[in-house]
Amino acid sequence: MPSAAPAKPKTKRQSRTQGMPPYNVVLLDDDDHTYGYVIEMLNKVFGHPPEKGFELATEVDKNGRVIVMTTNLEVAELKRDEVHAFGPDPLMPRSKGSMSAVVERAG
Repeated sequence: MPSAAPAKPKTKRQSRTQGMPPYNVVLLDDDDHTYGYVIEMLNKVFGHPPEKGFELATEVDKNGRVIVMTTNLEVAELKRDEVHAFGPDPLMPRSKGSMSAVVERAG
């Protein structure tokens, strides 16, 4: 009976993002979207619960911009694009499109 080769020890895989600089996804304010829209979009795109969504919606309304996520560049760009693709606010007739977001290097 042949002997089985000893199993190789498992090594911890390093994250592909380790060492990459962080980037912020920054949501920009406008007057064409309701709080409800912002809260729903933040939940669907970023997974923020309604309470956090309300907090971020309040901050973007007050300050004109708010960081909604910090991550690596690839994910930040994807999330920015998802914000841009979310569509207009159905509760606000003048809303013609999605909110705006930008990606900025953190720090």
